[in-house]
Amino acid sequence: MISRVTASSMTQTAMRHLQSNLTELARLQEQATSQRAFAAPSDDPAAAATALGLHAEQRRNDQYARNIDDGLAWVTTADSAITRSAGLLSRVRDLTVQGANDGALDATAKEAIAVELEGIRDELLAQANTRLLGRSVFAGTSDTAAFAGNPTYAFSGSPDGEVMRRISETASVRVDADGEAVFGTGAGSVFALVDNIIDDLRNGTNVGARLNEIDDRRTAMLSAQGAVGARQTQIERAKEAAVQNSVSLESRRAAIEDVDSVEVLVRLQAQELVYRSALAVNARVLQPSLMDFLQ
Repeated sequence: MISRVTASSMTQTAMRHLQSNLTELARLQEQATSQRAFAAPSDDPAAAATALGLHAEQRRNDQYARNIDDGLAWVTTADSAITRSAGLLSRVRDLTVQGANDGALDATAKEAIAVELEGIRDELLAQANTRLLGRSVFAGTSDTAAFAGNPTYAFSGSPDGEVMRRISETASVRVDADGEAVFGTGAGSVFALVDNIIDDLRNGTNVGARLNEIDDRRTAMLSAQGAVGARQTQIERAKEAAVQNSVSLESRRAAIEDVDSVEVLVRLQAQELVYRSALAVNARVLQPSLMDFLQ
């Protein structure tokens, strides 16, 4: 059976096809302008769900990266302070060796050594109270200075209050240093040791016996620095992993959300040609009017 085709049905069919072509043209224009594969989740629900998950992973990774940068600042500051302190303690040892040579030094020379040692003691105390953004790197979670001054040299920090930073989904690392382990506390501190050497020099007591104490304190400093260095290495490895993860996540996100500009432009030009051709064809087919039929 031959179905009857009327002018009205031809017009409706033409309009439907033109609207479909125009919709596709508008979609491609939107992609070319926004450089995004879809404008709303309803355009591609599966891709939108995957993209939301990737955005959440990116935010977590960015937070880990910020924690890592902050942690590196802590351990780097602590390591630098311990390095300077160990250098000062080496100078204390050199001066102590000089002061132990009683036969070659008079009271004036010993006093000069004692005065220099006082300056070094103050520098050591300043290093022990090193701060980062208002927080002492040797006082744990305490907001106070790590060490009191002369004469107590008491440790004022939180010995059990470790400052932690989460650097990955499964790992957290301590970023401060135990000031009590590095410098000692009270009468057993490196500051009190320097005071004892100063007193011995001024009282005429041979300071050679203090060399072993200096070596013990320097060994403790270097041991604590080794622990800080190990954590610094761990954080640096986490930083490399975070950077690699960031690149991977961005690549996966771009593959889902972003479009290939060249491909979209080619498809857009092709769709424009299809639309214009459809307009031209329909203009010719639907051109006859009622007067044309009556003639």
